[in-house]
This record gives sequence, C-alpha cells and structure tokens, in this order.
Amino acid sequence: MRTTFDFSPLFRSSVGFDRMLNALEAASRVESIDNWPPYDIAKLGDDDYRITMAVAGFGQDELTLTQEQNMLLVSGQKADEDNDQYLHRGIAGRAFQRRFELADHVKVVNARLVNGLLTIDLKREIPEEMKPRRIEIAAGEASHEIETKQIEAEQQAA
Repeated sequence: MRTTFDFSPLFRSSVGFDRMLNALEAASRVESIDNWPPYDIAKLGDDDYRITMAVAGFGQDELTLTQEQNMLLVSGQKADEDNDQYLHRGIAGRAFQRRFELADHVKVVNARLVNGLLTIDLKREIPEEMKPRRIEIAAGEASHEIETKQIEAEQQAA
C-alpha cells in the first residue's frame, strides 16, 4: 500500500523551498517497476558519498555519466547487438537510464568501472563564503556616538 502526500499547502505557505518540495514530489512519484541496474548508495564521511552500480556486460565506452546542476544521469547503451541465436539469455543487456537527485554543492569527483561495477565518488564542497565563520569581537569602550551626516538638497523656487 502506497500513500501519496499533497504538498500544495506547503507551496502556499513557504518561500524559497520550491526545489526541496519538488524533490519530495518527484520521490513520491518514483516508479518501482524498473529496478535495473541494481545500485548501492553509501555515505563514506560527512561530505563523501559513493554510488555503486552493477553494470555487468557494459563496457566503459557504453556508459555515460552526465551531471547537470543537481542531477546525475547514468545511462548505458549496448554498442551493437550480435545476431546469435540464444537458447537462454539471462544476462541483461538492455539500455538503461538512472537519475540521482544531488544536494546543493555535491560534485562527482571520480568514476571507475572495475569487474562490472561502476563506482561513482561524490563530494559535497561547500564554498568558503557559505561556511560558518567566527566573528572577532573588538575589546574597548563602546562608542555611543553615532556620526550622522545630513544631506541638504537644493531648494528650487516654484
């Protein structure tokens, strides 16, 4: 049994959370029918993540990784189908496309294909200006005088 949520009241009463609410809506619409290729997502540290996908039968030149803003797209397309006559075909070789929503400032730092496993390393790199910073407090007397300047405008005769 799957429950769907109506996020429209949140859209009416919040400002600046559009991307998060859209991600929640998209996650609730995810189709669970196509679960191929299988994958794992691991958190390696505070800012390090790894996606591992089982892509047996695909070569390095048959896989494509694309990152656009906050979306990682992994797709695979077999080069050319052989015309062999199979009695049983159990190795999946169909084309696929898997999308991963990435948080702000998450970048792909490495991707490698070893023994049929595609490993994608991700890192969250928060810009220096967005990191918390310590504000120094100056010692001394507090100045209660605030210097004000008055700007006088020219008066024109009417």
